[in-house]
Amino acid sequence: MSYEAWIILTGSLVGITCGITGCFLILRKMAMLADAISHTVLLGIVLAFLISQSLDGIYMLIGATVVGLLTAFFVQLLNSSGVQSDAAIGVVFTSLFAVGVILISMYAGNVHLDVNHALMGEITFTPWDTVTINGMNIGPKAVWMLGTVLFINILIIFLFYKEFKIASFDPQMALAIGIPVLFIHYLMMGMVSLTTVASFDSVGAILVVAMLIVPGATAYLLTDKLHVMLWLSALVGVLSAVIGYYSATLLNVSIAGAMATAGGLIFALVFVLSPTHGLLSKCMAKRKIHSPSL
Repeated sequence: MSYEAWIILTGSLVGITCGITGCFLILRKMAMLADAISHTVLLGIVLAFLISQSLDGIYMLIGATVVGLLTAFFVQLLNSSGVQSDAAIGVVFTSLFAVGVILISMYAGNVHLDVNHALMGEITFTPWDTVTINGMNIGPKAVWMLGTVLFINILIIFLFYKEFKIASFDPQMALAIGIPVLFIHYLMMGMVSLTTVASFDSVGAILVVAMLIVPGATAYLLTDKLHVMLWLSALVGVLSAVIGYYSATLLNVSIAGAMATAGGLIFALVFVLSPTHGLLSKCMAKRKIHSPSL
């Protein structure tokens, strides 16, 4: 595959993986928790490096997953203690992210870890960081990591689809019929953590947050069926990656930033033109209500 194709494939995998995972965050009204986890996993990455002295993907995944789950746990703990959910997210997010920044500056300043890279990523380098088996180059490491995490997420969704669906739409009913809501909650947080760290190195926290929220929010405006929402969110993620890449090439700007912007523009278009929840359709419906009957 060409250099261009690898970048588009990497961005598309980020869009699909984050998009389908983010749908459940949107339905559970926990979108900003994705922002918190996408930043606090920096602490997990740094701790994994300090313990293992390695930047291998498996250590990063373990460290980020643990800290991602800790983030969800602390937010849940503060919320159940009477702190408002948005305040709880803000406290945990800023505290853990700040600790990660301090540890980077103190112990990992000379390593391929820095705050700017963590926020913005550098997808242009992913085609050169490849995996070699028996002397044969089998493609970029980011593609294999994202592909593996996508497979794991799809498998989890397939196995627990009913539980995810009921717990997302009606948690009280899920408790009543015996679904382990807390287990489903932390399973979902684990998915978010895995997805975040798999995307983190190549595209940075900003695009991860955009892809976790925007495709799902866009799909939510277009359908009332969960399985359709999952497919649409994946499609929006791919379109954002493709449009963003060619826009960045044309304008000579950040690829990750252009992909996030493309996702925002697609959402804006759907927000106006959606046949059921769109601004235009709502205005037309109001006009029909207020117009005099003939």
